[in-house]
Amino acid sequence: AYAQFVPADFQVPASYTAATFQLKPLGPALAKHDFDAYMSSIEHLQKNFSHSERWPNANITMADAVKDVEGEEARFKARKSFTYAVLSLDGTKELGCVYISPSRKEGYDAAVRLWVTKAEFDKGLQPVVLNEVKAWLAKAWPFKNVLLPN
Repeated sequence: AYAQFVPADFQVPASYTAATFQLKPLGPALAKHDFDAYMSSIEHLQKNFSHSERWPNANITMADAVKDVEGEEARFKARKSFTYAVLSLDGTKELGCVYISPSRKEGYDAAVRLWVTKAEFDKGLQPVVLNEVKAWLAKAWPFKNVLLPN
C-alpha cells in the first residue's frame, strides 16, 4: 500500500564504487557469494542483524539461497526495494549487504539496513559502508529523509 518508492523517471544506480568495496544489485549471479558470506557469520548476524535464529541458520541450502536472491532481484526490478551486495573491489567476494526500502517509520521516506561478515565487522568495515552509503544516498538518490541504523 505504498505510493511509488522512487519516482518513475528515477534511474536506479546499477553500481557504486568506494575506496575499499563496491555495491552491485543482489541477484542470482551473486547467490553463491551471498550464501558464503552469511554462512560464514551465522552467529554474528543472528545477534547483530536479524535478531533471530531464523536467518541465517545452518540449515539454509544453496537452493534456498538462490530463491532468496531471486526475490530480492524481483523487488529491485519492480522498484519496491533495493538490495545491494557489498563486494570486494575485484568482485570475487561478498563482504555484506545493503538494503534500501520504504520506511515504516513516520517522517522517513526510506530506511537502510546493512550487515557485513564477522571478519569484515572485526576489521571495522561496517561504519565505513554506512558512511559511504549515507553519502551516496544523499548524492544519487531522490530521498529526503533516510532512516539509518544506529
